[in-house]
Parts: sequence; C-alpha cells; structure tokens
Amino acid sequence: MSKFLTLIIVFLIVTGLFRPILRKLRLGRLPGDILIQRQDFRLYLPLTSSLLVGVALLFLVWLFRH
Repeated sequence: MSKFLTLIIVFLIVTGLFRPILRKLRLGRLPGDILIQRQDFRLYLPLTSSLLVGVALLFLVWLFRH
C-alpha cells in the first residue's frame, strides 16, 4: 500500500511540474471532455484526457516490465 501511495504522490508532483507543457498539448481540453457550466455550478469530466493518460501509463508499465 505504501508503494502505491508513493507512486501516486510522485505522479502528482511530476504532473505539476509538467503542467505548462501539458497545457500546450491541450491535454484537458480535448474533444470528448465534457464541461457543463451553469450559473452557480460547474462540472468538468475529462473523459478523453483520462483515457489518453491511462493508455500512456499502460504503455509505460508494459515497456518497463519487458
């Protein structure tokens, strides 16, 4: 469990460091990401961005295991 938490913390730190680069790649504003805005309500569901990040992480895990 501690390895998993450490991995999540490292991932969040790396994501924070690469945030300017991710913004240039428009990650988080891809077609398929849902944004619903009302007067006092905002719902953001980054479906496509999450799928893309998941596939990239899956590829990295596969690459390191082989």
